[in-house]
Amino acid sequence: MASGRTSARSIATDGAANRVRFLALTRGRPFWDLAQRVGPVRRRLNASLIDHAIREMPPRPEPLSTMADYTSWASLTDRTFSGRHLPPVAGDQDGRPTPERAADLFTRGDAMIPCPRSTVLFAYFAQWFTDGFLRGDTNVPRDPRKNSSNHHIDLNQLYGLDEAATAALRTFDGGLLKSRLVNGGEFPPPLCEKGRIKPEFSALSVIRFAELTDAQRDTLFATGSDRGNIQIGFTMLTVLFLREHNRVARLLAERHPRWDDERLFQTARNILIVLLIKLVVEEYINHITPYHFRFTLDPRLSTTLARASWHRENWASVEFNLVYRWHSLIPSTLAVGGRELPMAETLVGGALIPGPGLGRLFEDASRQRAGRIGLFNTDPVLRAVDVDSIADSRALNLAPYNSYREHCRFPRVRRFEQVSGDARVSGALRELYRSVDDLDLYVGLFAEEPGAPNAILPPLLTKIIAIDAFSQALTNPLLAPRVFNAETFSPTGMEIIATTRTLSDVLHRNVPEDPRPRFVSLTRREER
Repeated sequence: MASGRTSARSIATDGAANRVRFLALTRGRPFWDLAQRVGPVRRRLNASLIDHAIREMPPRPEPLSTMADYTSWASLTDRTFSGRHLPPVAGDQDGRPTPERAADLFTRGDAMIPCPRSTVLFAYFAQWFTDGFLRGDTNVPRDPRKNSSNHHIDLNQLYGLDEAATAALRTFDGGLLKSRLVNGGEFPPPLCEKGRIKPEFSALSVIRFAELTDAQRDTLFATGSDRGNIQIGFTMLTVLFLREHNRVARLLAERHPRWDDERLFQTARNILIVLLIKLVVEEYINHITPYHFRFTLDPRLSTTLARASWHRENWASVEFNLVYRWHSLIPSTLAVGGRELPMAETLVGGALIPGPGLGRLFEDASRQRAGRIGLFNTDPVLRAVDVDSIADSRALNLAPYNSYREHCRFPRVRRFEQVSGDARVSGALRELYRSVDDLDLYVGLFAEEPGAPNAILPPLLTKIIAIDAFSQALTNPLLAPRVFNAETFSPTGMEIIATTRTLSDVLHRNVPEDPRPRFVSLTRREER
């Protein structure tokens, strides 16, 4: 994609305020390093930058959801429908290609275009984290207007979406989740026996279960998410957080011998949920943004931001769901325990984990380079996802790309070359779309050129991610000023939260089968 490239990013394209802010945050590293060494200054900057990022779009509640094109009490309260940032707009079909033709824009050629900074572990974490709250309709036939989400970062990947699923996964002894030892490491128990779901796990479900053979079903783990076994990376992260939950529960039981099972379980669960939010803010978001300032989950932040106008009940939007289709991150072959496996062979891949062990697999994913998010870079195996994404956006009459630029305080683009300076991209868009105003949001998001050579995401995608990610994470009830304290988490829990900053921290205290030091990171070693 390097041939025929000109720079598309400019004040004319991004707007003066956006461009100046980006340059200020990505230049002058000595200033930012100094500012972050002064505690009060760092906290003030942290709160101010987060607040400003979220205010780039109007706050929740949204006047509309996918229920209807007008506001009603039901549309403001029924969260089985997805939120939406802009009203529906009937698209001109003559100016747009079919979803199948538009999806061709995403397909990878002979070689993957590498991401400048991300590892495969970043791709694994992004899917696992977002699948916890960006959940489509699970009914058949599927309704693109509906969702099956709790709309919270609640670690339902581990604990399940409801109390019945949670109960099926608990031992009801010592606050622990059910597990078994394999090669010295702790894993979820098997979900099935002879191809049938065990009665004790009848409250759990697995997507596409009917398509699996009995042999495949007998390799499935019992997990809270119906996607818990979908791909080896998703399963690895669930296994890691299962181990961390049980480690924390055992530690709490030692420190508080009079606590019963229920209090041990619920306190460990509280700790794990906030631990995940902290990793999202301090490792995941900091990896995505190319800024010199590093965001933190400051305990005092909740007091400052709880008064903000955007501090409202979580409700994931259909646009937020679409922006997270980052399938171009996944290489066509994946490093798994010293072997190179086609991506398709890592699907329903839980059985691949015990052999090499969790530590080795996390290091393999951290040493392998991810693909760059953008067009012409998604493995053909995942083409159907792009077709469905474009078809869903058309069914919901999502406004076009230019309307969302305007909504997010970017100037409207007038030429395809302002979307991307890559001649291949702009040429392909011109061939398929009558004008830049017809460009689908989903296609435009991934066609847009990144704001800097080492940036992971283009500007509009970055802004939508920042707005929704921060406003969904920081409104979690466990972060409320009267809740975020030792009464909720215990002194032990507060210490665990305070001293954990990375996935590497969590991994290295949960690999008793192979405790050697491992390189575990969302960011490539040479970029750290």
